[in-house]
Amino acid sequence: MPTLKAKIIDITTGEKGVVLNEQDAKGMMLRIHDRVRLSKGGANVLARIDISDRIVCRIEVSSGLVCPGEVGIYRDLLQDFPVSEGEEVEISPAPTPPSVEYIRKKMRGQTLTKGEITQIVKDTVTHSLSQLEVAAFLMAEEYVGMNMDEIESLTRAMVETGNTIDFGEPVVDKHSIGGVPGNKVTLLIVPIVAAAGLKIPKTSSRAITSPSGTADTMEVLAPVEFSVSELRRLLQKTGGYIAWGGSLNLAPADDLFIRVEHPLSIDPRPQMLASIMAKKLAVGVSTLVLDIPTGRGAKVESFEEARKLANEFIELGSRLGIRVRCGLTYGGQPVGHTVGPALEAKEALETLMGRGPNSLIEKSTALAGTLFEMTGLAPRGGGQDMAKEILRSGKAYQKFREIIENQGGNPNIKPDEIPLGEKRYILAAPTDGYVSIINNSAINAIAKAAGAPLDKGSGVKLYAKMGYAVKKGDPVVEIYAERESKLKEALGVASRNPPFMIEGMLLEEVPGF
Repeated sequence: MPTLKAKIIDITTGEKGVVLNEQDAKGMMLRIHDRVRLSKGGANVLARIDISDRIVCRIEVSSGLVCPGEVGIYRDLLQDFPVSEGEEVEISPAPTPPSVEYIRKKMRGQTLTKGEITQIVKDTVTHSLSQLEVAAFLMAEEYVGMNMDEIESLTRAMVETGNTIDFGEPVVDKHSIGGVPGNKVTLLIVPIVAAAGLKIPKTSSRAITSPSGTADTMEVLAPVEFSVSELRRLLQKTGGYIAWGGSLNLAPADDLFIRVEHPLSIDPRPQMLASIMAKKLAVGVSTLVLDIPTGRGAKVESFEEARKLANEFIELGSRLGIRVRCGLTYGGQPVGHTVGPALEAKEALETLMGRGPNSLIEKSTALAGTLFEMTGLAPRGGGQDMAKEILRSGKAYQKFREIIENQGGNPNIKPDEIPLGEKRYILAAPTDGYVSIINNSAINAIAKAAGAPLDKGSGVKLYAKMGYAVKKGDPVVEIYAERESKLKEALGVASRNPPFMIEGMLLEEVPGF
């Protein structure tokens, strides 16, 4: 077995990889993307190979090259295979995992067994599959699909290959399939539900393709990264929390699948079902209300398709022992009037204090009320009234202050104290009329171009929504940015993809000047 000297390459690639000099690769009959096994002192790991084409290395040559007799090790691999610069490592060719053939089987339209799906997930988590092979699996899910037996197997495999949390008592949750800008309802639902005495441990994601994930918004008000023991303490103390789930290793295959989905701009339905339900199963959720936004520009545009998806979630939940009820909500325009972490945190806080937009209040209390009815706290049809009373009474606001304090934030923060981007530009109505369209995708694109979610104070504020009457010159959309360059970028996006339309509005002159 050849022995090579380790050379640390301070680059993170997202895959477990190494670099061989072309001379060594030829000697071992290896090609780019082949797999090798690295061994040292009883420890071993699989890795994909890249190849440095420099055959001869001299002393003066850049240290970035991998010379004959060396193996370049990317930083990703060091977590599983600690090695020091210059340390000797044994290296040998490794076979292709059998899960690659299972992926081909799914690409041919065949049904996978539970064992085959479990092996694909295991090989994904251990990085035995390349991102190209994972992409092939996801594309097969997208265009071939999966039956419910396969989706159940995928869900359970994603749970089994990660950590789980047992809170020792029944817990409830709310989740949205996403796709609608400004959907900050979780920041209202969690304190409303916790104030009623239910336990709601909310582990949320950061933004993937949107201007703000729930964790990004909550992070404006309090830290969101905690250990499992800290989460247990938070739940016992306040009955609820809003934390980031990325550091908990819950269903870790999901994060690896998402990493590949993002550049491909795909969201396979089987994967969406398994992803959401795996995270709930991993934390022992017994009762779940699922928000499925529906309408123009949402992930699901028709009610017929939304009902079909809802029934699939309900069936999968039944198989997993989770009671699921789905709320089909309006997703044709942003929820509330703001998009972006700080803007959304400000609006959520204002709403809890009694002066928020009606769309945000109605959606939040409707979904919280569904949980009250499912758990028997309220009769059928009376859940939303109960949720509204908790919100009106100030109990939800007080509970949210407790949650913020216990997560390490300032419970006394006022909405106006939340810093927003100082570089701003108002897009005004070019004519009198009614707002006929608010373009979700354009709002998202503008907010992201302005810097959200990384620049917390960046985003978009809507002064008018669909159906609003406006006069020429009235503000309709305001863009917030922390940097002048990002504001200019956002304005460029807005000019190419208008975020709103007003009846009678001239869109373009052809030919132009």
